[in-house]
Amino acid sequence: MEKKDLEEIFTIFLEEFGPQDWWPAQTRFEMIVGAFLIQQTKWCNVEKAIENLKLAGMLDPHCLSKADIESLEEMIKCCGFYRQKASRLKSAAQFLIENDMDKLFDLPVEQLRNKLLTLNGVGNETADSIILYAAEKPKFVIDTYTTRIMGCIGLKGNYMQLQKIFETTLPEDVELFKEYHALVVEYGKSYCSKKHCNECILISSHRKGTVHG
Repeated sequence: MEKKDLEEIFTIFLEEFGPQDWWPAQTRFEMIVGAFLIQQTKWCNVEKAIENLKLAGMLDPHCLSKADIESLEEMIKCCGFYRQKASRLKSAAQFLIENDMDKLFDLPVEQLRNKLLTLNGVGNETADSIILYAAEKPKFVIDTYTTRIMGCIGLKGNYMQLQKIFETTLPEDVELFKEYHALVVEYGKSYCSKKHCNECILISSHRKGTVHG
């Protein structure tokens, strides 16, 4: 895929949905907590859990690491897999205390990524989300929607293959990567998850000059 194709897709999404200003979090730690909670659930559920944690004063690694596990489970129950997520959040909080978040995020991207991947519950997508949105380093996040949308326009590959295409084709720009990923998610929710494939503005005749349209 050429640079102009990926840039054209970005332009189409931006014109359709406008700037997303994602990830909605007041602190880096809140963003990290959200990255764990969002796994296999909807953002509206994460918002409820985040609010519960805020009210309980738990959006601090020191407080969260010492939290009563049953109380923590109750606070995040709306996100599903709450026992698993509560345990992982406590471990992540302790990890961030022991490694010092500022020093951790000063590490080179690949070194930071490797350390994050040692955490229970952190795979490629979660690690890269933390790198991009919390550490604010250039790492393009590939999610289910990205894979599906790219596949529909003839670009197939695994996580690392698709990520390499985006990172070697687009300018290495943190804000661009953030906005692009957020727009992909919004597009996926609006079209892909609702199975509105016949209305897809990337491959249908709904829009003149679209990619493969």
